[in-house]
Amino acid sequence: MNMIKSLILGSAAGIVALSGAQAADLPLKAKAVEYVKVCSLYGAGFYYIPGTDTCIKLGGYLRVDTTFNGSGAYDSPAWAGAAGQGNRLKNDYIGRARQDINIDTRTATEYGVVRTYFDATFNWTTGTDAIAAGNLGVYYAFIQFAGFTMGKAVSQFSSPWTGYPGNNTSFLLGGEDDVTGIQQLAYTAQFGNGVSASISLEDASAYRQSALYNTVSITTAGYAGGVLGTNSYAGVSVPDIVGQLRVDQAWGLFQLSAAAHQVRASYYGTAVGGGAGSEITGHPGDVWGYAVQGAISFKNLPTGAGDSINFTAGYANGASRYVLGGVSPNSFSMYGSTSLPGAYQSIGFGSSADGVFNGTNGANGTSIEKSSLWGVRGAFNHNWDPYWSSSLYGSYTSVSWGSNGKTLICGTAVGFVCNPDFNIAQIGTVLRWTPVKNLTFSGEVLYTYLDQKNTGALALPANVTKPAGTYELKDQGTWTVGLRAQRTF
Repeated sequence: MNMIKSLILGSAAGIVALSGAQAADLPLKAKAVEYVKVCSLYGAGFYYIPGTDTCIKLGGYLRVDTTFNGSGAYDSPAWAGAAGQGNRLKNDYIGRARQDINIDTRTATEYGVVRTYFDATFNWTTGTDAIAAGNLGVYYAFIQFAGFTMGKAVSQFSSPWTGYPGNNTSFLLGGEDDVTGIQQLAYTAQFGNGVSASISLEDASAYRQSALYNTVSITTAGYAGGVLGTNSYAGVSVPDIVGQLRVDQAWGLFQLSAAAHQVRASYYGTAVGGGAGSEITGHPGDVWGYAVQGAISFKNLPTGAGDSINFTAGYANGASRYVLGGVSPNSFSMYGSTSLPGAYQSIGFGSSADGVFNGTNGANGTSIEKSSLWGVRGAFNHNWDPYWSSSLYGSYTSVSWGSNGKTLICGTAVGFVCNPDFNIAQIGTVLRWTPVKNLTFSGEVLYTYLDQKNTGALALPANVTKPAGTYELKDQGTWTVGLRAQRTF
């Protein structure tokens, strides 16, 4: 009996010991899993970053473009370089693939929402020009807090559609275009009912300086190539001062923008080894240019749901980029046919700049003469049904100089009637097909016409593939065709 009792107690003790050992081997209680939660505060696509009260949204697009009869910037018209000459060095088509990635974060605070936004592009462009092959572009990188915008963002001067009232091409002139962002420190005040006002200090070096020529070095060949001498812009001293008033309501939008832009030359004379002047030669005094732009958009049109009309009109004095756009060339040079006896071909050209001056030192140097530009740009956008849409768009740009500016530019002109004023007109259309949501195929046709004001014939030296000879001064036009596929996410 005692033996059986001892056996039972021993077995029980062993089981208890074994159970204790197994319990000791069990892991501690697991922490609660941090699941990603939808953030509905700022619209669709936002999620809370686990463990924080910050919401994040990832987005972007993949785009494939092919441009026929374009120039080095893939979708620009054939208005300069080998494309403008129409020689066998130009690429008859140019392709580009782009991946865009953007990151949007927002956090609610007692001062309002703190927002950061980053947008970058990875590009591959075909061809033999300088931008061929792969490159990275940083479009936007900014912080918004308590009404302030700090960093690289769309200019406060820009309309909401920037340079794209309805077009695909990046080279619709006639207005300001800052779609890739500009460094700034801005403050925006909201007054309610869709009314707001902004003031901004914006970087002038990257996209706001076109050219400031010292015409002492101008040549006939350079003039025909759209170069008015030595580009003598100095470094930036004062940022552009930009203001905006906007009314954004159900019927559409109205916006009035203004900007002040410092035009600041380097030096007269010629630096050692060439370039924009020497310190001992002095320099012309700084002057201020300015620009104004009005923008209007009409929505809820009787032509159909989602249709819109977007339109801008602007004027610039000594601030040409506010009318010609931030990515457009300073100069245009196009060749064509001729019926003039003895002429090899015809040529049309024009050069835009913020200003010109002349001189080799302070004793014979002149002050800066500013350019004047005005432009209009707009589009009608129509939805035919949920799958098909189209846009009809156009622009007109006028570049002119006062009598003193003309004298500085045309002082050495021989054998023809020199007038550096010119106009550029553009008209185009886009047809889009969206078979499934966020996947769009589109085709675009654009015609660009250069109306130059020089008359007569010009004797030119050899230029790349163009032989030395006589060229008739004549207006020129060119067609550009673009195809695009884009998947947005």
